[in-house]
Amino acid sequence: MIHAGRLWAALLAATLLNLPLGSVYSFSVLLRPLEQELGIPRSALSLVFGVATAGFTVGSVGAAFLYRAAPASLLVFASAVTAATGVALAATAHGLPQLLLGYGVVFGTGGGVAYIVLQQGVNMLVQRRRGLVNGYIVSLYPLGAMIATPAFHACNEAYGWRTTLAGLSAVLLACGTAAALLSRMSNARLAVPVGTGRAERSAALGLTFYKLSGTFFLAASAGLMVLSQAREMIAIYGGAAALAVAATTVLTGAIAAARIGGGWLVDRFAVPHVMCAAHALALLGGLLLTLFPAPLTAVLGLGMIGVGYGFVSGSTAGGIALYWPPADYGRVAGRTYIAWCLAAICLPTLAGYLFDLTRNYATAILIAGGANVTGMALALTLPRKGWRPLSS
Repeated sequence: MIHAGRLWAALLAATLLNLPLGSVYSFSVLLRPLEQELGIPRSALSLVFGVATAGFTVGSVGAAFLYRAAPASLLVFASAVTAATGVALAATAHGLPQLLLGYGVVFGTGGGVAYIVLQQGVNMLVQRRRGLVNGYIVSLYPLGAMIATPAFHACNEAYGWRTTLAGLSAVLLACGTAAALLSRMSNARLAVPVGTGRAERSAALGLTFYKLSGTFFLAASAGLMVLSQAREMIAIYGGAAALAVAATTVLTGAIAAARIGGGWLVDRFAVPHVMCAAHALALLGGLLLTLFPAPLTAVLGLGMIGVGYGFVSGSTAGGIALYWPPADYGRVAGRTYIAWCLAAICLPTLAGYLFDLTRNYATAILIAGGANVTGMALALTLPRKGWRPLSS
């Protein structure tokens, strides 16, 4: 099932560090205290989340160029220290520029490098059920947010948002150290050794890459809007604060399960069929919220949008393992996250801007529905089979 290495250690390393990195999806819990203390408008705070995803993308794309520069364990530790430093810088912010630099650029970039290095290490070891394994890895971010959302809310209420971010910085440093040690124990290589006789040249991306990225982008546009502003969206539709926090926590857990499910499904069904059905689910959630606006339908509708995004995310991770060889996984995945970055900047920022203008999210939900319709059509153009079966 694996090459010479310890898959369990590589998976545990990915789990320990990606969980606190996934707290980026709990950013909506920080919106109100940041807005109140620093006087920053919602649209500008949405930009902080967008810049964090841009930093993540830069880190994830750049990670592939570091494979031969240092051992995986050293890259994991250095990237975790970088992410922790960025959060600590944000904790001392007194305005938008320092938030953008600390949380957006430094934290985002460190997290992107760590994510891809850990995921590449796992893919160089695992031989079967690649869809399920990669679905699990991409589920760790929303699982981390499920843990972080109530913790952030409680810490904000008791000590303030600065203490919340300082605590996150400490957790990142501790988990990063443990992940680096586990990565060393796993004996995972990030690149094919030179002179082994196996393919050392990268496979071409081709048209499939752009179709896959486009389908992912359209789902992520709607899903990231929900994740980044879920608590405030539910409150706008009349939900109490307790309901908004509880629903946000459950939502991130549901998305995590959907990501695992999306990976599991592409081990068994064609990628285009899984992705099209996931977009259809998200579209139904948007229609429900548009036609029947109320607190409970807001929770259900936003949940369907988020879960649809989760299925697409998991099937994208599994699809990369289907369409490209293991040695190319991190390189292709890092470039796929350019679509994730663009999605995070586009609709979530636009939703924040429209909220500042109209004090509601109705138009943003309609735009998300249009993205899902387009995603259904694009998904069906993807190949049904890749370079080899996901499982043998």
